[in-house]
Amino acid sequence: MRHFGHIAPEVRERLFFQEPCAFTADSPPRVLAAALGATLYSPATRQKLADDIVKQAQRGVVSMVVCLEDSIDDADVVEAEENLVRQFGDLAERCPETLLPLLFVRVRAPEQIPDLVHRLGASVRLLSGFVLPKFTEERGIPFLEALTAAEGASGRRLFAMPVLESPDLLYRESRAEVLAGIYRAVDKYRDRVLALRLGVTDFCSAYGLRRAPDMTAYDVQIVASVIADVVNVLGRADGTGFTVTGPVWEYFRVQERMFKPQLRRSPFHPKADALRASLIEHDMDGLLREIALDRANGLQGKTCIHPSHVLPVHALSVVSHEEFSDAQDILRPERGGGGVLRSAYTNKMNEVKPHRAWAERTLQRAEVFGVTNEDIGFVELLAAGIPG
Repeated sequence: MRHFGHIAPEVRERLFFQEPCAFTADSPPRVLAAALGATLYSPATRQKLADDIVKQAQRGVVSMVVCLEDSIDDADVVEAEENLVRQFGDLAERCPETLLPLLFVRVRAPEQIPDLVHRLGASVRLLSGFVLPKFTEERGIPFLEALTAAEGASGRRLFAMPVLESPDLLYRESRAEVLAGIYRAVDKYRDRVLALRLGVTDFCSAYGLRRAPDMTAYDVQIVASVIADVVNVLGRADGTGFTVTGPVWEYFRVQERMFKPQLRRSPFHPKADALRASLIEHDMDGLLREIALDRANGLQGKTCIHPSHVLPVHALSVVSHEEFSDAQDILRPERGGGGVLRSAYTNKMNEVKPHRAWAERTLQRAEVFGVTNEDIGFVELLAAGIPG
């Protein structure tokens, strides 16, 4: 699989200076963590789950979570598990894993992990791992132990993606202690933790809040403060950190709008005016702004609950030619001693030592999402990715 692999080769050639790399579920963890992109959630109760997975893969989705937790009713768990096992079996018969996205299962309890791995049988080869809900040190260790045991029993490499959504992480009086505990847990199982996911909806729930479609998670100050502290402790670029993914965007239909649209006209040349109008009409301008703020605050990828959110996340994950040029200049071997240089685009200062970590992350993102040609921006990527 590869990002934008669903787009015709001649279109990709026009868009990309460096095309996204191909990867598989067996690629190195650093590649998979960077490549997750928009992780699309689907309830495990969907009767056409296998068809949905195939369809979304054909539309550019590279990671999906089949959910047995909050997205389904408590009374439906047994039926959902049975459906999940049945649908995976169907997928295994129909499709080679190279044509499918990375597949994860969000469970409720640790004992579900070995049970599901056993029941999946041969179709476990399609599974990349498990999403672990309401993760804290005390609650999370049993999940990680169960995953390790299931991995050994199945012979299949399995990753964990803990979800940070506990109220104890939100509350100021307990936050530092909880974060320290989470770090101890994930550091102990570092080789199995692919990424950490943020459960912002649960954070808001603790205070009876819900952000409007013309506001981002960063406009809700109590949520923004948690994101900042999570990145501070768990997202450091010094080799001790983990990939932390962006929070879910909840909206996908037209809502009544209080504030002005947040998309400037200038990036949308006249031929793309209809695209801008469509994005605004479906509240995608708020999503685009939140994706940009995710990046600015150290988050990569995003949890998604609607297929229409996937392309914006991926379009804004592609590295611009300017970013790529800066990163390459900063990381040149002869710059190892530091110093300051003017960017090749002659519009900014590149300071070698302070910008080194940024440059390394940028080139990692360039590897999996590609680099645009000089005259290509996110508008062209959005337009090219929309099904004709």
